[in-house]
Amino acid sequence: MGAAAPATVLHAGGCHCGRVRFEVTAPAEISVEECNCSICAKAGFLHLIVQKADFRLLRGEESLATYTFNTGTAKHVFCKVCGIKSFYVPRSHPEGFSVNARCLDPGTVSRMHVRPFDGRNWEASARRRKW
Repeated sequence: MGAAAPATVLHAGGCHCGRVRFEVTAPAEISVEECNCSICAKAGFLHLIVQKADFRLLRGEESLATYTFNTGTAKHVFCKVCGIKSFYVPRSHPEGFSVNARCLDPGTVSRMHVRPFDGRNWEASARRRKW
């Protein structure tokens, strides 16, 4: 018999100025990836990958701007007011979202496991990674 799936909780989060707010369902003990690609390294993004059904934008759609580069697959969205990218549609999971664990409100994450991801060599790293 396999191990039981971890219980999930409802995490809330958002941008710095509060115009963008979201909820995400994920375990209380989360595993995130720290990517060293050109954009993630500069932004300090810690990736919590979730399915589209586990993410809900509560407010602020009108405050979001989108930035794309390279393949154009990833849709980097950020608050037009404060500049914070609290979530986006990642290249690795275009059917879901990557939430910046640093943008989650305190109180619902019991533990965070941080794994490195070599985004500077994305194609080779993605082939080796079991998503």
